[in-house]
Amino acid sequence: MSVTELSVSTQNYLKAVWGLSEWSDAPVTATVIAEKTGLTLSSVSDAVRRLTDQGFLDHARYGSIALTDIGRAHAVAMVRRHRLIESFLVSVLGYGWDQVHDEAENLEHAVSDFMVERIDEFLEHPTRDPHGDPIPSADGVVTIPDAVQLSRVSPGSTVVVERISDDDPDLLKFFEERGIVFAAILHVSAGAPYSDALDVQVGENSATVSLGRGASDALYVSGGTNTG
Repeated sequence: MSVTELSVSTQNYLKAVWGLSEWSDAPVTATVIAEKTGLTLSSVSDAVRRLTDQGFLDHARYGSIALTDIGRAHAVAMVRRHRLIESFLVSVLGYGWDQVHDEAENLEHAVSDFMVERIDEFLEHPTRDPHGDPIPSADGVVTIPDAVQLSRVSPGSTVVVERISDDDPDLLKFFEERGIVFAAILHVSAGAPYSDALDVQVGENSATVSLGRGASDALYVSGGTNTG
């Protein structure tokens, strides 16, 4: 069965479960899905029961929710569609990286499997989207970069930006205006005392930018010393 044969609701739920577990080891629950999607807890609970009965989810009563093998395959197919569309919108149509998420959310349900593969071919098989998220291969392989949130990196480290959370378009604009983009090199130093902030310098010649916890949590980096 192609993912195109699933309802839009099913596509969204499977992708949401995948997204919640891609960069976090925290248990996925109906409450967490409701917070992620903006839906009511009762609606999510009903959907989880339905998708469990259909074989897409594993869910122990009052326990965490996980994708079955077939559920994962469909979720990864949706993630691939979404990230290839984002890449196309930025690379070909000139969208800003803060504009593409919502557009891709709409288009991913409408395009055919054939169009997805043509986009992949046209872009010469990209492996990361504009925000640094890995693009699954056509056979469902996902290579997650070895990265941690910037907030967990020790001051004095030099790191490479591997991924930027796209949950907040205004924060993406803030980062872009300061050169904090995928693959940027950041020199990290301690922020003001008691501020829970980090100061970063992009490259060698830029001004220092102070990042609060919300901003540093949204950046995933490699190469630094992990504070644990």
